[in-house]
Amino acid sequence: MVLAYVDESGDVGRSGGSKTYALGCVMVRHDAWLETFDRLINYRRHLRARHGLPVRAELKANFLLQNNGPHLSKNPLSEEARFSIYRQTMRLHSKIGLDTFGVVIDKARADKRYPDRPYEDIAWEWLMQRLERRATIEGEHVLLIHDEGDASTVRTIARKARRVGTAGTSTGVVSVPFKRLIDDPIPRDSRQSYFLQLADLAAYAAFRRLHPPPPRKVQIVPESMWDELGTARFKAVTRSASPVAIVRN
Repeated sequence: MVLAYVDESGDVGRSGGSKTYALGCVMVRHDAWLETFDRLINYRRHLRARHGLPVRAELKANFLLQNNGPHLSKNPLSEEARFSIYRQTMRLHSKIGLDTFGVVIDKARADKRYPDRPYEDIAWEWLMQRLERRATIEGEHVLLIHDEGDASTVRTIARKARRVGTAGTSTGVVSVPFKRLIDDPIPRDSRQSYFLQLADLAAYAAFRRLHPPPPRKVQIVPESMWDELGTARFKAVTRSASPVAIVRN
């Protein structure tokens, strides 16, 4: 069984706000979970020793970008330090054996192709399709854990995917039920999950891979940050060579 941790970046509004709505998905096999979790704890201890970041502090993209959050607002770090933390954390995925991919919905494009569909519905449907494909090919089951938010929306999409899931083909759309999805997705507070925090950082990096930030002396999350994932990028979710492991519209 594989545990898939998912967090979002961007808002779901149709006017103003973010240009995109993105999901980051971090996958770990159940039989490697404890060892991977212990290595995550050791990594957080490293961040504490080097940057003074408490082991239990929530590590999210917005906190590193804005130098805020429960810890950084009281103990700010330099831009160089925050860039270093972000990059180290992205590189960690491959070191501890995670598989990671992103889904990025460009709102302007989605409005033209799917004018009546909520962005989150499109993103979650595409994410479910990729998880179903992995589960089928590798003969494993999937348990999905996501950040707290609109749990009812995620639950509804997951239940639909289990019974009447779809997948695109060269000749159209076919029904591919996600039979290997276990139970309803589990909502969790990201403050209590290192894996969800990794998914949050991945989601924002995926967005920046497609929409580079404006020029500045020190980029906390440059366009290249996504590629720091290295071999952790789960290539099977995309057909094109670039960007690797980002599903986009």
